Amino acid sequence: MKKPLIALAAAAFCFNFNASADADQAKADWNRHCKKCHGEDGSANTALGKRLEIADYTKAESLAEFSDEDLFNMTKDGVEGTKMPGYADKLSDEAIHALVAYMRAMAK
Repeated sequence: MKKPLIALAAAAFCFNFNASADADQAKADWNRHCKKCHGEDGSANTALGKRLEIADYTKAESLAEFSDEDLFNMTKDGVEGTKMPGYADKLSDEAIHALVAYMRAMAK
């Protein structure tokens, strides 16, 4: 009985470690690719964010307008008719999924 518990505890530790590593990488990706327009905290309180009238991701109602799939596709492919570029050539699908989770965590 102890072996399955040890294996379960080890798996939980690895999952938490990977989740933490994903969050750290998502923050680094956000700072590298998104912060200039969306702001470090997602509020879009930047010169470009204000000029482009970017949504404030610290407000739950702003993020509620988009599904995770919407956010993924907008990040990967860009948004037609806006200055939002796509990052398919710079970020893996896994990295974009981590960014979506990072964005969701910004809402207060």
